[in-house]
Amino acid sequence: MDANSLPTFHPAPRKPAYAPPPGAVDAHCHVFGPGEIFPYAPQRKYTPGDAPKEALFALRDFLGFERNVVVQATCHGHDNRAMVDALKAANGLARGVASVAPSVTDAELHALHEAGVRGVRFNFVKRLVDATPREVYRGIAERIAPLGWHIVVYFEAPELEELTPFLRALPTIVVVDHMGRPDIARGVDHPDFQRFVALMADNPHVWSKVSCPERLSVEGPATNYADVVPFARTLVDRFTDRVLWGTDWPHPNMTTHMPDDGALVDVIPRIATDAAKQRALLVDNPMRLYWT
Repeated sequence: MDANSLPTFHPAPRKPAYAPPPGAVDAHCHVFGPGEIFPYAPQRKYTPGDAPKEALFALRDFLGFERNVVVQATCHGHDNRAMVDALKAANGLARGVASVAPSVTDAELHALHEAGVRGVRFNFVKRLVDATPREVYRGIAERIAPLGWHIVVYFEAPELEELTPFLRALPTIVVVDHMGRPDIARGVDHPDFQRFVALMADNPHVWSKVSCPERLSVEGPATNYADVVPFARTLVDRFTDRVLWGTDWPHPNMTTHMPDDGALVDVIPRIATDAAKQRALLVDNPMRLYWT
């Protein structure tokens, strides 16, 4: 794995104080390798440590969740075999978000659907992927729309203004990873985050994952990421039926600290402040998007 990254995932997370409701879904996590079975992509921009499906499912059970949404990571490129292998092993308790090339065939898309894939991911984070022309992404979007899939987009806050026309025009539900990665130090009222709130307000097909405080926080784990809570709570309160939550296990490319997944779960009741919001965030929304 990369020398500047921390070891992959926390070796001994604590049991969270918060107990998720029955049927709860970890709607953003990954599997990596094992590399000798599922090699990493030659064009990758980072090399993770192995994080196999068995470790993911053990964490799911330990944290009190029942289902996972496994998101294809850039280190595996368009080779979705590790993700699909995890879906098949989960016996219906996992769904997937794939990465596909424009050359993907209809037969390959249908095979992914049968395995449990329900979305594709478009990544705009330049440090992780090379730029892909928008027309390529539009072509993929038009092909997956008839399957009832959605699109997951990953970008950073400064890119939102330029991306907005593209996101508005996509023909499917659009799920934004990690609240569009706002600059937490600028505060909830900063125009950058308010631009994202406006995007969701004006476009009912746009959802958000209120995840990854460990990547966004300035304060860090000492306050259990308290500075991120107002951002996530704003979205949960205002768009209760269009938010998702996930661990982001096994936390690739972390360089400051390796988060305790039990501590991340304990952030949930601080951003979804009553039982109805918690059920929407963890059960109703992901089940509607991935299992119906």
